[in-house]
Amino acid sequence: MTTPQGPTDRPSGTAAARRWYGPLLTVVWVAVLAVPIREAATAASVPLRVVGVAAVVAFAAVFARAFLGYWAGRTPTRRTAALLVGGALACAALIAAAAGQDGLLAVVLLAALVTLLAPTPAAAAGVGALVLVLLVAPRVVPGWQPEDGLALTALLVGVAMYGFRRSRERNRALRQAQEEVAALAVAQERDRISRDMHDILGHSLTVVSVKGELAARLLRSGREDGDPAPTPAAARAEAELTEIRALARSALADMRGMVSGERQVTLAGELAAARLAFDTAGITADLPGAVDEVPEAYRDVFGWALREGTTNVLRHSAARRVVVRLTPDALVVDDDGRGVVPDGAAAPGGGNGLRGLADRAGAAGLVVRTGPSPLGGLRLAVRVPDDEASPDKTVTEREDTA
Repeated sequence: MTTPQGPTDRPSGTAAARRWYGPLLTVVWVAVLAVPIREAATAASVPLRVVGVAAVVAFAAVFARAFLGYWAGRTPTRRTAALLVGGALACAALIAAAAGQDGLLAVVLLAALVTLLAPTPAAAAGVGALVLVLLVAPRVVPGWQPEDGLALTALLVGVAMYGFRRSRERNRALRQAQEEVAALAVAQERDRISRDMHDILGHSLTVVSVKGELAARLLRSGREDGDPAPTPAAARAEAELTEIRALARSALADMRGMVSGERQVTLAGELAAARLAFDTAGITADLPGAVDEVPEAYRDVFGWALREGTTNVLRHSAARRVVVRLTPDALVVDDDGRGVVPDGAAAPGGGNGLRGLADRAGAAGLVVRTGPSPLGGLRLAVRVPDDEASPDKTVTEREDTA
């Protein structure tokens, strides 16, 4: 498979069009509220009209916020999801009060929202409760007529949204797996090239150095057998051979240094390696799927931090669960193990455990923090200092790790 370059390295027309699918689907969903807002605008009293129209607008905003966020791959926290669902539920009640039975269309959208945001068991219970409301409310509210088709519609909408949600989750998992495979393939190819360079060039340069030294010795032994005074040409040849040996040794040292540099860790590669290591050890791991939001300047340090955290969990913690949180400003590793800080544990690639990691972090303008984890074990965090971190993106000590 070839990689497009130059002018062809652009999103295809299909990819560009796909960016508009989310907003387009949101408009289609929200268009259902056209009937409730029309009925709310003609309510019996002015206050009821104002409340009804405002409730419809607020409901549309909540739905758009949730759907577009999910489409973009941003999964809300449990607290945010609960606030969105609770706000939409309150708006739906106000819409029904202002628009009458036509306001129950908002309940259909509410079923879609609950399915999108809630865990599967809670979503199933929520949709069931909303279907029950649509079946019972028209039968108990004076002036309303039974309309079981609306309840069936809500049920089908919930099923359809669940299918959409599962499809998106599978696609994200597939992309994550592809990124991990690509990162591992790149790392393996770099290691192969490094080994080949070391084996081939290292051998050749060593031979050049040895042969240069042998030639210089032969020149010196020739002088000892004959005339002790070297001719200008012989002296020049000996000097050139000495320089050849020095250049060969210098090139060999540079090549070895370059090979060592090629074997630096990458954040994406360490995520894949950590996932494999935890899975092999039988440890339940919650790991981020992508590193795109992390600045390039921090990725190497975060990669070393993840490697160090993984090593500590596997060797010292006796943990059964690990949660890794990644933001543009921080990488945090939490476990539910013994909570022991492994002083002096060997750090990969040089340095001594956390001391070596602290040196790397300090060079990048980051700090290393350890302490008790909300999971009951140890927390290892590498982050931008608090006075420089973005307040809305830094992982806080009270972050929900569930």
